[in-house]
Amino acid sequence: MVFSSTSTSPHFVLDQKGLGFPIKPINIVKKKPNQRKEVISSALKVNSPFVFHFPKQPNKGPRITEHYTFKSRHPSHWNLLQKVASTAFDILEQAFLNNHNRNLPKNFDPHFQIVGNYAPVPEQPVSHSLPVTGVIPHWINGVYLRNGANPFFQPLSGHHLFDGDGMIHAVTIGEGRASYACRFTQTERLVQEKSIGRPVFPKAVGELHGHSGIARLLLFYARGLFGLIDHRRGTGVANAGLVYFNGRLLAMSEDDLPYQVRITPSGDLITIGRYNFEGQLNSPMVAHPKIDPDSGELFALSYNFTHKPYLKHFRLTPDGKMSPEIDIPLEIPTMIHDFAITEKFVVIPDQQVVFNLQKMLSGGSPVVYDEKKNPRFGFLPKNATDSSNLTWVDSPADTFCFHLWNAWEETESDDIVVIASCMTPPDSIFNERDEEFKAVLTEIRFNLRTGKSSSRRIISESEHVNLEVGVVNRKRVGRKTQYVYLAITDPWPKACGFAKVDVSSGEVKKYIYGDERYGGEPYFLGREMGFGCEEEDDGHIMVFVHDEKKWRSELQVVNATDLKLEACVELSSRVPYGFHGTFVHANDLIHQA
Repeated sequence: MVFSSTSTSPHFVLDQKGLGFPIKPINIVKKKPNQRKEVISSALKVNSPFVFHFPKQPNKGPRITEHYTFKSRHPSHWNLLQKVASTAFDILEQAFLNNHNRNLPKNFDPHFQIVGNYAPVPEQPVSHSLPVTGVIPHWINGVYLRNGANPFFQPLSGHHLFDGDGMIHAVTIGEGRASYACRFTQTERLVQEKSIGRPVFPKAVGELHGHSGIARLLLFYARGLFGLIDHRRGTGVANAGLVYFNGRLLAMSEDDLPYQVRITPSGDLITIGRYNFEGQLNSPMVAHPKIDPDSGELFALSYNFTHKPYLKHFRLTPDGKMSPEIDIPLEIPTMIHDFAITEKFVVIPDQQVVFNLQKMLSGGSPVVYDEKKNPRFGFLPKNATDSSNLTWVDSPADTFCFHLWNAWEETESDDIVVIASCMTPPDSIFNERDEEFKAVLTEIRFNLRTGKSSSRRIISESEHVNLEVGVVNRKRVGRKTQYVYLAITDPWPKACGFAKVDVSSGEVKKYIYGDERYGGEPYFLGREMGFGCEEEDDGHIMVFVHDEKKWRSELQVVNATDLKLEACVELSSRVPYGFHGTFVHANDLIHQA
């Protein structure tokens, strides 16, 4: 089935745009006595050409459907009983919401979760020949894509940033020119809700907690019992990760199967549908699969939080043949968003943020921090056919990792090294906490022979900066890397810039976007073979940046070697802060399935 995204959503309040202006980087070198050098690059305005002036965007309310009141629609194929049941459920739901929505915590309140540049935008068809300041490197030829959460409907009650419908923003680049489009991934969930005219699927984070979460689930399954919705076709939002594998662009979130999205020759996006690897996969897949740069194999995890086995591992050959699934023995279901690979192993974190459905029955969140649980990492040989050779090693304290940036084996020390951002408090993303949030770039070492582990901060505590969402050179995944590129999440969860960190020396080079300008995940695009690629950092950083003063967005292309801005693409739409991205080379698009 092919779902075509060809129109905008009329119930959105359109965002405001301004004309761009030339900017160029200013390098500032700061040197402290007896300390390593820290280099800061900043993209600053150097002149003030004429711009259109629009009123400032308010930082109040979700601004999604403020001027639009939706009503449930009764699809023509519903019978009389279904129409009556639908009306009854809507009345029951409204009565419940009138009591429930009075005291939502900030981490589930849409008035805090989706304001400013976290608010959604409508779809945009392809805009060609976008204004470019500077020069896009001639070897960049393909499509940069970034996923994110973009709610189609105004939330009825609790809403978390992770709950929004998936939208992909795509910038097609070739011969120094650029075009832009953004489209919703037409998930089964979104398609069904659009046919009814209102949100009916419960939001995985913002609504499924406490007694109200149980009520939402009961109402959801009651609608399913009457055939008003069909959860068997998928409930996921596909808003987190993106991977291009075996000729297919896949959009993912760990609550469902991936969705295949086709990139058209014009640079537009069309959802093909839910993708199960030709019938080989029947369970959800995490949003961060890993592709081995040498073998071309894809490694992935799949977890279930309601029954054992709670976790499975599988891999796919470059032509899409799937290995038998391996059950990973876990006593309780662990929240696993990411994992890592080395040349020989799959590295699986089993940490202290877990799913506990009993907490819902007592009025709490089902995602909790279990301080009594022993955190550990599992090391499974990549060619394993079962879990008999899986080795667990306990992890040091304060090493909860939402994302793992890379891992490798060191033969001289017999260690496996994991590079990750360790979060405290561990459940701060899901639950409101009074403690200060920290994301510490950390090296964790595991010795499979001795069963011992250790950790060290890569950046000294005196120079701490929160670093989250980023990448290494994809050609070095599973191999020893010198550099990692991470967003500087300040003020959390916004990113005021990104950092290039030498993981061996701890040297930090910062690229700062400028006054009231914020971005997202920096994506490292290595120079293609045949263009003189030699060094690990030989390439460019691509990142969406939003100016909250001018209320406009752009794609910045920054030289990864010296952190100098080389090109800036003015976009025809505001790009909300989002999640993860990828780049598909033009040569690969020729072989798109």
